[in-house]
Amino acid sequence: MSVNEKIRLVREAKGWTQEEVADKLQMSGNGYGDIERGETDIKLSRLFQLAELFEMKPAEFFQPSEKTNVNVRVKQHRSSFYMSSQNETETLKFVIEQKDKEIELLKKIIELMESKNEAN
Repeated sequence: MSVNEKIRLVREAKGWTQEEVADKLQMSGNGYGDIERGETDIKLSRLFQLAELFEMKPAEFFQPSEKTNVNVRVKQHRSSFYMSSQNETETLKFVIEQKDKEIELLKKIIELMESKNEAN
């Protein structure tokens, strides 16, 4: 199961519409719909917002589908994914790698901005 499919599954389990989630995230309904359909890459910052909104760990979005056990509590409008500790470790390493890549990119942007400022 892909990240965008898990996002949709959790939203539906909570009984929320796409528009309600988009409002909670302060983004357009179309933009949020693109995330659920997998038509746009989701930034880690948005993934962390979704995890907080859905009351789950960000790493749970990356769990392979064959290990995912979805427990939907309709009355409480909560969903959670259970992971083995080995799988959770692998997932957290992946999240860290993605964050490190994002940090490196931001450093390059800062360097470019600083060199542009020095040129002026």
